[in-house]
Amino acid sequence: MDEDGLPLMGSGIDLTKVPAIQQKRTVAFLNQFVVHTVQFLNRFSTVCEEKLADLSLRIQQIETTLNILDAKLSSIPGLDDVTFEISPVSVTGVTKESHSETTSEKSQQNSLQDSGPQESEVTPENILTVAKDPRYARYLKMVQVGVPVMAIRNKMISEGLDPDLLE
Repeated sequence: MDEDGLPLMGSGIDLTKVPAIQQKRTVAFLNQFVVHTVQFLNRFSTVCEEKLADLSLRIQQIETTLNILDAKLSSIPGLDDVTFEISPVSVTGVTKESHSETTSEKSQQNSLQDSGPQESEVTPENILTVAKDPRYARYLKMVQVGVPVMAIRNKMISEGLDPDLLE
């Protein structure tokens, strides 16, 4: 006996005298285990498939909405010259940075127009930044209008652009 009062199993037991486990009973337990496991896995895969189908449908709806919004924004003439103030309550870090970039660009362009072009200096217009890149300009407009940043990031990824450049 050990500390708990249970008999010790060891080499002192003659296994030839121990009765065999009933094979029918073992097979029945094994079959029950296999059947329950397969049923669980089937239910689990069905639930996962349904959730993935719902998620795919939601993503398609968001992409469609984003494309419609993009088409509406691109159809507005003269949207490049529009400036507005954004309330700090609904501003994300990306919006603040992109808004400050566009504001600083416009002030630089205005100061360049006032002072006249000087060819000896390197003008900021010759340097291509993300804010000036036409591929990213529409995404910066979407940020300014208030489109959710995650939707914009997903759209940029689907078009092969780097969404980290918005920041």
